[in-house]
Amino acid sequence: MLLFSLLFVAYVPSARATGIAGLSVFLDPGHSGVNDSSITRQVPTGRGGTKDCETTGTSTDDGYPEHAFNWDLANRIAAELTAMGVIVELSRSDDTSVAPCNDQRAAAANSMHPDAEVSIHADGGPATGRGFHVNYSDPPLNSAQSGPAIQLAETMRDSLVASGMQPSTYIGNGGLYGRADLTGLNLAQYPAVLVEVGNMRNPNDAAQMETSDGRQLYADAITHGIVAFLMQRSGSS
Repeated sequence: MLLFSLLFVAYVPSARATGIAGLSVFLDPGHSGVNDSSITRQVPTGRGGTKDCETTGTSTDDGYPEHAFNWDLANRIAAELTAMGVIVELSRSDDTSVAPCNDQRAAAANSMHPDAEVSIHADGGPATGRGFHVNYSDPPLNSAQSGPAIQLAETMRDSLVASGMQPSTYIGNGGLYGRADLTGLNLAQYPAVLVEVGNMRNPNDAAQMETSDGRQLYADAITHGIVAFLMQRSGSS
């Protein structure tokens, strides 16, 4: 944990140094603070099928809900990016009401025309497994998914590893996971990834997720991944 913190302090960019002011990022804190019957409404998957509007998400064994974790991280990341002059929009406005369905979130992201779209989640995997994985659309459905989204996924993975975070020990390959079943990624027309920050069912991951200091470390690492990608795209790196 201490190594994670010290590594980040060493390389976090200043607002003036990044050259990314004016670029835009859409943040999607996964799930919803409140759920109702609309959660099972069928929405397009982006690959010809339909699936439920949303899922309830997971929680730690102590009862800390994923939706609250996602919301907390997204707001920390938004504050850091905004301080650098990045334009930020979120997919939901609070953690106390029913949030938009996943297809509506994708539509909101596409209407923003963002330079990057990042969905924030936490997994509910096997208790013996830990670590993050970065999801991207595979096979790709458009040019944004075939090139820039993979670049975003790899840059995010590399930044999280450089921050001291553990790549998943139970899913994906080296912290990356290409998949075809995520509506938001399938419908994305701009570079998009979904970050499963850690495994809420793992005691070590959960312990960090449940503290404010731990969540700040996660937020800092993800912010650095976003900034690194934006700098690559703007030619500032």
